[in-house]
Amino acid sequence: MGASQQIIHELLAEVVKRNPNEPEFHQAVLEVLESLEPVIERHPEFVESGVLRRIIEPERQIMFRVPWVDDDGHVQVNRGFRVQFNSCIGPYKGGLRFHPSVNLGIIKFLGFEQIFKNSLTGLPIGGGKGGSDFNPKGKSEGEVMRFCQSFMSELYRHIGADVDVPAGDIGVGGREIGYLYGQYKKCTGLYTGVLTGKGLTFGGSLVRTEATGYGLVYFIEEMLKANRQNLANKIVVISGSGNVAIYAAEKAGQLGAKVVAMSDSDGYIYDANGIDLDTVKRLKEVERRRIRAYSKYHPTSEFFEGSQGIWSVKCDIALPCATQNEINEESALKMVENGVMAVAEGANMPSTPEAVKVFQSNNVLFAPAKAANAGGVATSALEMSQNGMRCSWTFDEVDSRLQDIMKNIYNQTSRVADEYGCEGNLVTGANIAGFLKVANAMMAQGVV
Repeated sequence: MGASQQIIHELLAEVVKRNPNEPEFHQAVLEVLESLEPVIERHPEFVESGVLRRIIEPERQIMFRVPWVDDDGHVQVNRGFRVQFNSCIGPYKGGLRFHPSVNLGIIKFLGFEQIFKNSLTGLPIGGGKGGSDFNPKGKSEGEVMRFCQSFMSELYRHIGADVDVPAGDIGVGGREIGYLYGQYKKCTGLYTGVLTGKGLTFGGSLVRTEATGYGLVYFIEEMLKANRQNLANKIVVISGSGNVAIYAAEKAGQLGAKVVAMSDSDGYIYDANGIDLDTVKRLKEVERRRIRAYSKYHPTSEFFEGSQGIWSVKCDIALPCATQNEINEESALKMVENGVMAVAEGANMPSTPEAVKVFQSNNVLFAPAKAANAGGVATSALEMSQNGMRCSWTFDEVDSRLQDIMKNIYNQTSRVADEYGCEGNLVTGANIAGFLKVANAMMAQGVV
């Protein structure tokens, strides 16, 4: 075992020992550190100064009780989390996730990924993440509002426009952001850009709703162009049917692709004629119904129980936009067998390490999440800029900036991969490019 490999081995052992029972966090750290082996060989100062040891430890972890009263008058209690991971290049920035699966390890994995994703945007934002094990599905408007108000009654103490600026994530859309922002304003008396993803009437930005999905497609289009391909006439499968999936499907369609399958936690729909996105938007954004209802409006489509089966649908391009580790080795092998040419991650870490190896060993173009889905947080930072200047940019202005950011992220990750002897490996390129900016900032600021 070489010196750099020994360092990585020791750091991983330390992470597992200090953070037991947090497999997602272990996985995220492993994926980044393994990519950094050539960096460690060229830059021993990052080891000597403790940068590697410091970057895997959050600056602050906050966990709190969230009591709220349901419609039957019963008191319910959830847990709230905010992990402020790294602020060396700007205020903490990262979403809030409301989902039963949320625990400290999940939030730490997401916050760790956010450090490098935010770095890649080129904007001055650090990495953080938060959320709760509260499930908004099946709750009334009043219950969601009361939960959000209770959650913010504690969180407001730890955030601010120049400190920590949360956004939405799974289970936290415009409705939840509105309730959270209203409570923040009530608790502080401040009208600031402390949350992003706000409504357009109170400081939100155009394109923010579409940003992660649009950005994902802008990234994959750039990746395809570099390989003399494009999206025109390609068959696309997209997991999920939330914000990211819907707007990835919309932009892919605008660029000439045909999306034939989408999913939610119940199962997936397949429509050989191409998914009718207006129906999906109505079901998910207006009626808040399950994806199985799609087949009632489109009888030639089919609904299949179990979301995992979506990866058996033949396609040219796969966009996993649901949740972490949704594509395992078996699914990846099936996708390769079916002729997939490109995979771009819209969710955070949706492919297991084994699945990634399958794609890379079979010459499938692979775009990792921290690069490909950075459009959401990039546009959140643009919302912060507009809030700071008390102005609003047009849709075209924001969309143009988003396209430039995603092109720059692709070019940056591709160039760095080449520089470090990993040509075409965007996983390594994204990890190294994101790390170098943060590591150099940490070096400049001393041991803090």
